[in-house]
Order: sequence, then C-alpha cells, then structure tokens
Amino acid sequence: MHKLDGLTPDIAQENIEQLKTLFPDVFEEGKIDFDKLKQVLGEYVDDNKERYNFSWNGKGQALRLAQTPSAGTLRPCVEESKNWDITQNLYIEGDNLEVLKLLQKNYHKKVKMIYIDPPYNTGKDFVYTDDFKNSIANYLNITGQTGEENIKISTNNEKNGRYHTDWLNMMYPRLRLARNLMKDDGLIFISIDDNEIDNLKKICDEIFGEDNYLNTISLNAKLSAGASGGGEDRKLKKNIEYILIYCKNIDYFPPINPVYKETELMEYIANMRKERKSFK
Repeated sequence: MHKLDGLTPDIAQENIEQLKTLFPDVFEEGKIDFDKLKQVLGEYVDDNKERYNFSWNGKGQALRLAQTPSAGTLRPCVEESKNWDITQNLYIEGDNLEVLKLLQKNYHKKVKMIYIDPPYNTGKDFVYTDDFKNSIANYLNITGQTGEENIKISTNNEKNGRYHTDWLNMMYPRLRLARNLMKDDGLIFISIDDNEIDNLKKICDEIFGEDNYLNTISLNAKLSAGASGGGEDRKLKKNIEYILIYCKNIDYFPPINPVYKETELMEYIANMRKERKSFK
C-alpha cells in the first residue's frame, strides 16, 4: 500500500532525474555541470575553471567527433555472406567509429549487450587519426588493403608525449556512441589490462554514470585464449586482465542470478575472442 505524504511532486527533482538518465556524463559529484551540458547539446564551451573533472588535450574535439554525422552507407555483400536469407547475424567490416554512427538510426536503444576488446595501449597497438573526408580509402589504407602513402600509420609508443591522450581520444567518442545503442536494461563489457584500466574507468564513469558501474572482473590471462601473461619488464610477472561492466540504467537492471562460475565465464570470454579472431 502506497503511503501518502501530503506533498506535491518535486518537479525540479524529477527533471533532474530525467536529465541524469539522458546525460549521465554532465553530472559531477551529484551536481549538474552546465558547461558540459552545453557541450553535449552542441555548443562549444571554453572552460578553464578549476574544479574536479577528468580532462585531457582533445577531449572537446572527441566529443564533437561523436556528434558529427556520418555520410557513409552500409552496403550488403551478399556474395561474401553465408546463409544471407536466413541468418540472424550481421558482420560489418569498416571503420568502427563510422559504423557506430551508421547504426544509430536503426539500432538506437535496441542493443541488449555489447562486448568490446579495444586496443590495450601496450605501446604496440595500432593508432590512427579519425578522418572521414575519404573514409573508405582511409579504412582500406589503415588495414593494409591498399598501398596509398598519404596516411601515416604508426604505433602508440610510450615515449610519445600523447601516449594516453591519443588512446583516450580514440575511445571517448566510440563509448559515447555505444551507450546510445544500449537498451535501458542493456549491458556493456569492456576488456582491458593494467595499462589503461584507470583511464577507462574514469571515462566510463563519465559516459555511463558512476551509479551504473556494476563490477570489474579480474581474469587469469594465462587461461585466456591467446594471452601470454608477460610483464617481465616490470620485474614482476603479471597474468591478470580485466573486464569492466556497466549497465545503461541501474534502475532497469535486475540482479544477475545465478552467479556465473569462474570456469564458465572464462570459457565464454575465450570463445568470444576466438570468434573475433576468426574474422581477421
């Protein structure tokens, strides 16, 4: 039985809660960052005020990149497909940022679960600048399918002054677009190791909201498919990787029951990675 308290609805608080659901990243320590709200709505803000926030060189540009429409088109390749008429699966080859933008129209708030295995930024990862002026040629070039020399291909070496910055600018718009695709009770799993787990946690807290963080799973890398369990250069052999888990909206997300056993989870992750590698 609902107990009446005699109070009228708190319209302001209800509006704040709705705003938090739509834009969790504009809240910092429970309060609205109005400058950030302006940026999310497409207005450029030159913010130099000192306050608690996670920032880096190029963050504003990365936000605008996520909001920039794509002029690309997804085209089916029936001759290279298997069981085209009856399959329930879809494999898309292309620049992942542009593809995420193209999926927004038909799959906005329709995806139940997302699993991504991004570059760990180990110093050997492939890094490139997002550029959609000639997106198809750009994609074919960076994947080694053409021999054009007008686009620089390099690894993100630790000696690079923008070592973490380049990685953050790559991840930030992609995670924002991924959130847009998630259902209200959707989940996202993100694999990472110790090179960027701290930065990944911070940008995910901003994009998905701290309240929607569910857990961080530690994995024994030696048992994972293709993992080496290296780290001798740090004087202490490491064998742990991580999976960060966020939901779209904690109010819509039920408790996970039953709890998965470690062996079942490890087998699931290994199969996911095996399937991903089979497409390369």
